[in-house]
Amino acid sequence: MDLFVYGTLRSQRLMAAVAGEGPLTCTAATLFDYAVFPVAGNVVPFIASAKGQQAQGLIWRDLTDAQMRRLDAYEGAFGYGFGPVTVQTANGSATAQAYLPPVDMAPGTGEWSLAHWEADHLAPAILAAKDLFSHDPLPDHATLRRMWPMIESRAWSKYRATAAPATVRFAPQQSDITVADAAPPAGRFFRFQTTRLTHQRFDGGQAQDLPREGFVGVDAAIVLPYDPKRDKVVLVEQVRLGPALRHDPNPWMLEPVAGIVDARETPAQAALREVKEEAWLDLTRLLPAGSFYVSPGASTDYFNTYVGLCDLPQDAPYLGGLDHEHEDLRLHPMGFDEALALADSGEIQTGPALYLLYWLLRHRAALRADPDAVI
Repeated sequence: MDLFVYGTLRSQRLMAAVAGEGPLTCTAATLFDYAVFPVAGNVVPFIASAKGQQAQGLIWRDLTDAQMRRLDAYEGAFGYGFGPVTVQTANGSATAQAYLPPVDMAPGTGEWSLAHWEADHLAPAILAAKDLFSHDPLPDHATLRRMWPMIESRAWSKYRATAAPATVRFAPQQSDITVADAAPPAGRFFRFQTTRLTHQRFDGGQAQDLPREGFVGVDAAIVLPYDPKRDKVVLVEQVRLGPALRHDPNPWMLEPVAGIVDARETPAQAALREVKEEAWLDLTRLLPAGSFYVSPGASTDYFNTYVGLCDLPQDAPYLGGLDHEHEDLRLHPMGFDEALALADSGEIQTGPALYLLYWLLRHRAALRADPDAVI
């Protein structure tokens, strides 16, 4: 089958990741009386009729049935319909199939640029495609649409990963560690991966094909709201599955504000968003308090932590969160010393809450003296 593409699938690297095995040959093509725009509020390209304009694209030639099944999974989850278009090529007009957006999708303003998209979004898009096609069988369109935000969040988490300083620890070369898939990942929301790990040993040898299992999570933003004038913090109370699965008699935990860092979002942007959504607070300053792996022996989860300065006049607990996310949250404004007492008594059992309280204990005097102090 011949497929005309006008957006991200013009990228040969992404097309190879989506279409999978098999030859890929293409021809430049133009669809007249159409133009490509960004989707409103997003970086995804959108094609719409536009008299007198031209949509530049490619025709991918002679795609196999297997390749088309993968492409249909990738495009069809978002309501894109499949239909014929007549395009112009260097050899004259040609008919091909194309994925076209649903009629109720609105275009954005301006022009969409493949080069600009590739600079910032190609690498995580390839990672997301790899994640999608590791599912066996492939999810149906409705299921994939529900799964897609987490697929993208996992991809962007991998894309954000950078090397921290290595002044004491081992400074590896890329060839010093290999993580090979031993089985397809399991799970739809989070993923569980069985691997075989090979790595350089401290004695100069090499550890070969070690069986390992890991939990593939996402990046998160964690914020402890703090009012330096009143010396008050806010803790979030909610029921948590982990303690319940451990048979903890009381799985209602006290935590900071927390949430997933979405695709195309910075951790700081996620922090500000989550404080607004969960605690209904506006921050006057966001102080980075450290970023770290939570359980590096078996999990990719990575926490970006902050203390958020704000105004906390309220004293009584109040309800927060978003109904459409099924959040059942109770917010507890309290004095800093009261929060430390809960840490000392063991009532606070979550690592991020303890960590941020102790970070704040270190910097609290400076912030109370001057909320604009350099920390």
